[in-house]
Amino acid sequence: MKNKKPLFIALIAVDVAITVFLFVISIIMLAKTAGKTANEIQNATGLIGYLQNHPLVYGLAFVVPLFLLLAGNIIGLVIYVKKTTERKPMQVNDLSEEQKEALRQELLKELQENSEKKE
Repeated sequence: MKNKKPLFIALIAVDVAITVFLFVISIIMLAKTAGKTANEIQNATGLIGYLQNHPLVYGLAFVVPLFLLLAGNIIGLVIYVKKTTERKPMQVNDLSEEQKEALRQELLKELQENSEKKE
């Protein structure tokens, strides 16, 4: 696949949209249900009223997918961070002249200390 970047941007946008939708429905459910009596909840109409009267549908359609989506996002973030922070061995060619000279001096010092210890 040549152009992965637009695909990833589209997938992230869809992921964010679905997460926000599920989260907003959950907040509305909490706000509409808090402080109401059982009779008021049974008389509620519309989507929120239906979800209030059928908590299993609400849980399976909104709460479980929200948790699965959030868990997937966390796992994806951990994998992305691990992949981008992998340490690659540094090559001598990657060092500047000052760094090379400092490395030479350090190696000479260690060699001198090792030769003194052996004597």
